[in-house]
Amino acid sequence: MRLLVVEDEPDLLSSLAEALREDGYAVDEAADGEDGLSKALLCDYDAIVLDVMLPRMSGFAVLERLRVRKKTPVLMLTARTKTPDRVRALDGGADDYLAKPYELPELLARIRALIRRAAGNATAKLKIGDVTVDVAGHIVTQRGEVVALTAREISLIEYLAQHRGRIVTREQLYVHLFDENDTTLSNLLDVHVSNVRKKLGHGFISTHRGLGYCIE
Repeated sequence: MRLLVVEDEPDLLSSLAEALREDGYAVDEAADGEDGLSKALLCDYDAIVLDVMLPRMSGFAVLERLRVRKKTPVLMLTARTKTPDRVRALDGGADDYLAKPYELPELLARIRALIRRAAGNATAKLKIGDVTVDVAGHIVTQRGEVVALTAREISLIEYLAQHRGRIVTREQLYVHLFDENDTTLSNLLDVHVSNVRKKLGHGFISTHRGLGYCIE
């Protein structure tokens, strides 16, 4: 899953992006509102973490312009905790609102919930035959046994599982699994798909030639 974090405080931006990457996400960063809006409109992110107090364009303004064109799930972060601010954010199109300072586990849980709702999934555990995908724990088990997978392989499985029964194009997978810092993508996707098939069975991910991949 690919996220955009828009935060103007350098240390907080860096630490939050790093924590999200450690949790298995591909993460793009923006340090002001204009850059954040530009990236948000250019890429189909799975969720956006958006600060309210930003230079060049406020988070509220970014959200307003974004909602004209996209329905990307947005979690707003701010030190402004008064009720009118929360109401303005939620009525303006934010999907969730979290006050600073916050606990990282809660932020991660809220992001997972946003992504699940956007994909139409009510539960954090997805059952596919004898395979269970625990989106919250980033754990994949088969017949009750944990399968050793890399973070990128788990992200691939999670994204296909969230869109189960639908063909996902290679372009969509590149967009949602790799961030702006990944420069050598050539055959990485094929390698990850091949590795998942070796570990979970060749039929776990089906190929639709010329179209993309699917978990049936």
